[in-house]
Amino acid sequence: MEITQFFGYIGALIIGLVLGLIGGGGSILTVPVLVYLFYLNPVLATAYSLFVVGISAMVGTFRNMSKQLVDFRTAIVFAIPAFIAVYTTRKFIVPAIPDEIFTVGTFTITKNFSVMVFFALIMLIAAVSMIKKRNDTHENKGPVTYNYPFIIVEGLVVGLVTGIVGAGGGFLIIPALVLFAKLPMKRAVATSLLIISIKSLIGFIGDVENLEIDWPFLIKFTLVSVVGIYIGVWLNKFIDGKKLKKGFGWFVLGMAIYILYKEFSVIM
Repeated sequence: MEITQFFGYIGALIIGLVLGLIGGGGSILTVPVLVYLFYLNPVLATAYSLFVVGISAMVGTFRNMSKQLVDFRTAIVFAIPAFIAVYTTRKFIVPAIPDEIFTVGTFTITKNFSVMVFFALIMLIAAVSMIKKRNDTHENKGPVTYNYPFIIVEGLVVGLVTGIVGAGGGFLIIPALVLFAKLPMKRAVATSLLIISIKSLIGFIGDVENLEIDWPFLIKFTLVSVVGIYIGVWLNKFIDGKKLKKGFGWFVLGMAIYILYKEFSVIM
């Protein structure tokens, strides 16, 4: 095993570890690990990321179901527009993007460059979401209600973003569940994992129909990540994961800046 692959599997373990410790965010590291340590094409990396994110979110969902925190009706309402958008994006939109999009002077803007830059921008937004202090103790006392127009628009936007970058988009889904469905924060976090699992795995189906999947590698990478989740959940008994969230946000911010630097240095 090459040294970069060894660190790649360490990265997979860390992805799961972060998910187990802070309940989300770790999956956003999947694409950088696959691209820079396993040297995968960014489009293929985002496809694999959807599978890893989907399985990881499913593990979290089963844990939350045992605690009766998942609102299934709300999850279905939110997931329908999201999985339609993510499947359409992976099946039709991403394959339709040309390898060379346009040329500016001597610089050629490629599909791979665009995917990684857009991904870095999403990482920046996610990092700010983690760094910014959120009032997780806020609880909605009224009945669950649905703002359907906003839910449809939000679902389509999240599905499009997920389809392009292969990330779960929990930082977009959780506020929407609180604002548009009036869910209490704990239930919103738990329910978001079910939505992420559904839309990520359905989006991955669109990739199976377009890309050649290295199943042994993908399953091995995913299993390492799932092992990391259980280690993180165990460590949660001794470490307050919420206190680590801000620090991880700064790490994601640094990774986003690194990706932008690396991608722009290639075309300069």
